[in-house]
Amino acid sequence: MSQIHPTAIVEDGANIGENVSIGAYSVIKAGVTIGSGTKIGSHTLIEGNTTIGEDNEIFSHAVIGSIPQDLKYNGERVELIIGNRNKIREFTLINPGTEGGGSITRIGNDNLLMGYVHIAHDVIIGNSCILANAATLAGHVVLGNGAVIGGLTPVHQFVKIGDLAMVAGASALSQDVPPYCLAEGNRAYLRGLNLTGLRRHLPIEDINALKSAYKRLFMSDKNYKDVAKELLKESQNKHVLNMAQFILESKRGIQFKRSNK
Repeated sequence: MSQIHPTAIVEDGANIGENVSIGAYSVIKAGVTIGSGTKIGSHTLIEGNTTIGEDNEIFSHAVIGSIPQDLKYNGERVELIIGNRNKIREFTLINPGTEGGGSITRIGNDNLLMGYVHIAHDVIIGNSCILANAATLAGHVVLGNGAVIGGLTPVHQFVKIGDLAMVAGASALSQDVPPYCLAEGNRAYLRGLNLTGLRRHLPIEDINALKSAYKRLFMSDKNYKDVAKELLKESQNKHVLNMAQFILESKRGIQFKRSNK
């Protein structure tokens, strides 16, 4: 049985699952679907064509599903889809998609969005990502699984960040970050592999293969996209192949400083 505070407003047309709790003065508008076991704190607004999965925790003063901050938006039907077991902390703002970007903003499972995080229109976030306080994703940004964005870091529109990559806090990212890499600075550039994250998720043989690939890609005199093509032909390691494919598909390019050390 759901627990809805008497001061909360749940409009007709909202679809509320079992065992959902909704805190004081929250507003859930028509068209919203909330899966079972989800907890919604006080003073939260959820609106639009928003679908939220099961067992999420949404803390107070979050605004979820409000119209895109895009001047081209003209009332088209757009969506926001959020998966399961996400933690969405205080004052987070999440917008749906736009017609020009596929009409959907999508967030996967088991993500942590800390306070004051902004997820703009048409963003795609994988699973098990962490966005620290006041991280800001502009429109059309894509995050792979296990990506980490440090606090107070803005990410430029259309940037892609690969699996298990990390962008350090107080950076400003305007170009892509390949899987498994660490970027830092304003403007941010590659500083190496995200070794702390890799040690938590991958065996040593995979880490060593990535170290070798990184040296060939970013610490030699060869064009890094030519090296990526070579790795696709030569490597048998799925993580190296993932990195090489990401690099070849990058549209915004990758910022790094060549080093022979």
